[in-house]
Parts: sequence; C-alpha cells; structure tokens
Amino acid sequence: MCEMNEILEHAERYECITCGHEWPHVAKTEETDAPRVIKDAHGNILADGDCVVLIKDLKLGGSSVLKGGSKSKPIRLIDGDHEIDCKVDGIGVRLKACFVKKA
Repeated sequence: MCEMNEILEHAERYECITCGHEWPHVAKTEETDAPRVIKDAHGNILADGDCVVLIKDLKLGGSSVLKGGSKSKPIRLIDGDHEIDCKVDGIGVRLKACFVKKA
C-alpha cells in the first residue's frame, strides 16, 4: 500500500518511489479579485462613502484625542492594517474598522 513517504519531484509531476503513482503539481491559486469585506464593530458591512461614528476615544499622539461618538465625513476603504481613511473633526485619519460603527 502506498504511503507516499518518499517522493520524486519532476518538472510537471510528483512520483511515489514505492508504487510509482504519479500526480500533477498543484498550482497555487492566486487570490481572487473578489472585493474585501470590511465590517464595523457591530458586524455591519462598510462601503466607500459610508459615514461612521467612533465607539471609543482614540489617542492620536501627543495630547490629541478623537472623542467617542464623533462622526466622520464619508469614508474611503483602503488596504492595510487600518482599513478606513476619513476625516473626523477636520483631521485626516486612518482607522481600524473595529473602533467604529456605521452611522
């Protein structure tokens, strides 16, 4: 019985040394071009142009603080760790979706 412990790798296929079974290389599938789904703190799906409200105070560095309950201008979704690009209280910021709720 084939255990496929010892494998020969050919240019287009693999081969089991024990039994001679052959199978093709599995090409790595690239990520699909499906849009990334970004959800707010309550699980609502966000889209470009939505307005959001901060659910907690966020420090910006120094003594600047964005207060919880502050509403943003229309948002733009971006790639990266901070998924939301927007203006809150006239300040351009990038936010994580877990700190906002859909307005």
